[in-house]
Amino acid sequence: MRPAAFRIAAFALGLLAAGPAGAAERLTGPQIRQAFEGNTVTGLYSGSNLPFSEYHHRDGRALGHNRNLPNTDACWTTTEDAVCYYYGPHDKRRTYCFTIETSGALYVIRSRPSGRINGLARIEPGDPHDFVKNSENWFCDGLISQAPGPGKLAGMLRGEAGGGPHQGAAASRNARR
Repeated sequence: MRPAAFRIAAFALGLLAAGPAGAAERLTGPQIRQAFEGNTVTGLYSGSNLPFSEYHHRDGRALGHNRNLPNTDACWTTTEDAVCYYYGPHDKRRTYCFTIETSGALYVIRSRPSGRINGLARIEPGDPHDFVKNSENWFCDGLISQAPGPGKLAGMLRGEAGGGPHQGAAASRNARR
């Protein structure tokens, strides 16, 4: 078996071994933040089976890799009901938002607004792959959009003030990862 195929099979078996899966529960933005912040989300994209693994830093950076390409400017935040990621400088920024469902240890990542399953993941406690130590530093400005959108960021719902990755408006609902 090829190494990549072996990793995919091992990942799938690990998800199955994690325990019986009940009905999926859709998480709110604050629940997503609680699950992701300070932890690593590791999984496979549906369709391509390419891997992703991102440590969700408290400062808004998403450190790690997507489709075997290292993140160099990835940032994350939450809205009332989704997690959003953005990549690139202001003039070329790409934003992708996802709803999250969980069933046992399995996290189902659905593209927003289509609802299409984008990937399956699990949460690894902390930063087991040393992404913080092995990544370049960058700053997340939190400006997912320049104009206020229909949703509020979860950080704003918690009453956070000041700059940083939790300020700004809701992400574009038409973006796809």
